[in-house]
Amino acid sequence: MRRRTGKLTCTAIATTAVLALGAALAGPLPQPARAEPAAAAVTDYCRGQCSDILPPGQNGNATLADILANKAFGTRPAHSADQLGPYNNLVAGYPTLTDDKLSDFFNDSSFGVPADQVAKVDKPRDDVTITRDKKTGVPHIQGTTREGTEFGAGYAAAQDRLWLMDLFRHVGRGELTSFAGGAEANQGLEQSFFGQAPYKEEDYQAQIDYILASQGERGRQALADAQAYVDGINAYRKQAKDGRYFPGEYVLTGKIDAITNAGEIEPFKLTDLIALASVVGALFGNGGGGEVESALSLLAAQRKYGLAEGTEVWESFRERDDPEAALTVHDGTSFPYAAKPADAKGTALPDPGSLTPEQLVYDKTGSAKTGATKQVKAPKKLEPLRGLYDDGVLPRDLFSRKHGMSNALLVSGRHTAGGHPVAVFGPQTGYFAPQLLMLQELQGPGISARGASFAGVGMYVQLGRGQDYAWSATTSAQDVTDTFAVELCSPDGTAPAKDSTYYRYHGSCLPMEKIERRNAWKPTVADSTAEGSYRMQVYRTKYGLVTHRATVGGKPVAYTLLRASYRHEADSIVGFQMLNDPGYVKDATSFQSAAQHINYTFNWFYADSRQTAYYNSGLNLVRAADVDPSLPVKAEPAYEWRDFDPTVNTAAYAPPAQHPRSIDQDYYISWNNRQAKGYTAAGFGNGSVHRGNLLDDRVRALVKKGGVTRAALTRAMAEAAVTDLRGEDVLPELLKVVRSAPITDPRTAKAVQQLESWQAAGAQRRETSAGSHTYGHADAVRIMDAWWPLLVEAEFKPQLGGELYDALRANLTVDEAPSAGHGPTGSHAGSSFQYGWWSYVDKDLRAVLGEDVKGPLGREYCGGGDLSACRDALLSSLQQAAAKPATEVYPGDANCPAGDQWCADALIQRPLGGITHDKAHWQNRPTFQQVVEFPAHR
Repeated sequence: MRRRTGKLTCTAIATTAVLALGAALAGPLPQPARAEPAAAAVTDYCRGQCSDILPPGQNGNATLADILANKAFGTRPAHSADQLGPYNNLVAGYPTLTDDKLSDFFNDSSFGVPADQVAKVDKPRDDVTITRDKKTGVPHIQGTTREGTEFGAGYAAAQDRLWLMDLFRHVGRGELTSFAGGAEANQGLEQSFFGQAPYKEEDYQAQIDYILASQGERGRQALADAQAYVDGINAYRKQAKDGRYFPGEYVLTGKIDAITNAGEIEPFKLTDLIALASVVGALFGNGGGGEVESALSLLAAQRKYGLAEGTEVWESFRERDDPEAALTVHDGTSFPYAAKPADAKGTALPDPGSLTPEQLVYDKTGSAKTGATKQVKAPKKLEPLRGLYDDGVLPRDLFSRKHGMSNALLVSGRHTAGGHPVAVFGPQTGYFAPQLLMLQELQGPGISARGASFAGVGMYVQLGRGQDYAWSATTSAQDVTDTFAVELCSPDGTAPAKDSTYYRYHGSCLPMEKIERRNAWKPTVADSTAEGSYRMQVYRTKYGLVTHRATVGGKPVAYTLLRASYRHEADSIVGFQMLNDPGYVKDATSFQSAAQHINYTFNWFYADSRQTAYYNSGLNLVRAADVDPSLPVKAEPAYEWRDFDPTVNTAAYAPPAQHPRSIDQDYYISWNNRQAKGYTAAGFGNGSVHRGNLLDDRVRALVKKGGVTRAALTRAMAEAAVTDLRGEDVLPELLKVVRSAPITDPRTAKAVQQLESWQAAGAQRRETSAGSHTYGHADAVRIMDAWWPLLVEAEFKPQLGGELYDALRANLTVDEAPSAGHGPTGSHAGSSFQYGWWSYVDKDLRAVLGEDVKGPLGREYCGGGDLSACRDALLSSLQQAAAKPATEVYPGDANCPAGDQWCADALIQRPLGGITHDKAHWQNRPTFQQVVEFPAHR
């Protein structure tokens, strides 16, 4: 999409408005490009064959004048939107994509900036230079000392993401409402995160101390790098405040007065980076949990079918190690982990009706109780920005929803046209403005990389490329979180109540540790929520955080959640340091060694000119024998993690050889699918149909044909990105069932014909032509969207019964169509078809059709196993779906009118600041993405 700019007259008007508001709104004077080129880059072995993209744009800071101009005229600061157009245009351009056209849709990610492409040079201190290129404004940071390099990284990060970093450090500290306002969504998000990762101030420092004590010289260097990074942030923070070119959101949220410049942007400190790291870990780097919810569905299944059959039925829906699942390591190598024991010991299921969630919020006052709003006085010129954050600065369910995102496609050089590996990979982190990630190039002693980093923890490139290699990651979410049933007690020896705040640990009755956060807010121009406050409270035990209370066998217990990486979110800094060090990563094996030092649950992928590689990272627990990790377990010494030390939350972990890993397999795909045989899925529904199949089918076909190019692999990714998983991989079975006898109703027959035509054309959700905003086969897409939830209920609920059906839906959502409001930003988030009942429908219909099913469900559900009855149920639900008008299927929201199918799916950059962006065509695609093929090596 083209970035809108104001005409000359609009610019003159905007200038007058800015002058009227005074110097407080002015931006910094740009430095002219210097005649001399930037410092020479190190040798770049990609030779122009590395590309990347990160919409909407590099620049995520906007002064108040910028925000006002965007609201009035649609103009945007330079480089805030110039990557959204190429990203969006791939939808129309991928069918004819060739290697020489990749630059139409991706940035050149070569090292350095050619002299004629230098747009701006900053030298915040003598030992570092920040050069920005004309096309994208990406900072290329060249340091003569390591400290200077990291100082420059922090300085550039603040130039591009100061408001965002400030926002997320307050999220990490459980202080969002007191910082950004008391909007209901802010309250919800703050409560959700604090419930998952509550810390005291000394806990942040303890993580720093642990790194110093346990990570050796690299750990000490990492913290020195982090401190220099913080120093760089603070240098720009002070300059921007004093120079009055700070982000305008500080004015709108009442932090700084636009006229007098009174107020403060709080200095950053090293512990803020720990808080930021805890946000990244909670969003993208954890796995497991949900054992209480699993227990509820297991109990419902046992009540429905009896103990033995109910357990078998539940296990079939659990799909821990489904033999039909798409795998990243597909050569048959097995990596057993978190398997179901033959005879589970220590399982602690709640007594019926005894489970209650732990209260989190107390002592509400003002708008926290009433939801009241109040407008504050503001200059007339700020009126257009009033209520900017009334719906929250972030989605309230950012942390409460499941997150499994990102994809990767890699092909060995044995199957490529150039004889070198080809990779197309990147993370799906949602669509925000500014984006959570930011691009940068770092060149200094011991550091040489370009790529993306999470804003605020960008001491190193976290996903990107080095001199002769590139790497990326997808969320793996293997099970590193367990639920313990902690026996409650009373210090005086009397029988404990269910709300007791004492618990048993190794024979002693100990008090629970209370972690609190008191937050208060007042209305601002941006957030009109009236004055209010509340207190959040979490109890912490040696077995983790209290989430529920219940009785087990009549005895009161607290269910606690313990994540292996809790209190250790910052430990991964050493692994990222290694990935940026050309002296460490020299080949596939050393890459795997670096990835071993990252405790986030990620699938890591690597490509150089000779090999590809894969490694699954995370703190894989060595659990007690015969413990079922899918269900709550008794908090007793016999069932604890092996070598568990609750003081620092450490335990014995599986050695690297037991993690899924591989070098130079014919190809790799990952879209948060299962990693390998024997490596069990942490959640439900990872079976015969998964969005990973959309990649696996296409890449396997390319490899079979041979001569794979960067463009060919990109086309495979892009085609999968606009394909409806249900239409490609489940609709064929649905059509077999409904076509098993003649269809006599004309309207139903027409609906079936429309679905058949759509499926034959590729089951895509794609415009008829670029910019038409109308899907091809639009009626079929509408019917599929309306039919899926109806057909799932018609197929399963009559046999499962309401209680079990609802309990299983609590474990796994039925649908994740693009317009369904899921994902990290809610609706318009892109990421789709991750979680759903696709595999269940596929396996059940194939069983009813009499086809071979490996790992079948516990029984046949559709029509009770009778094909005719199944067909009747599906046709009846299809008739209902076909009759639903578009206005009902796509009811509209603040961004789209009811009935607008294209808009309902469209990507929207969720504004975290004052700048908004144009809608983009739906794509199920990484937010940051690389396309690489290295032709040479050191």
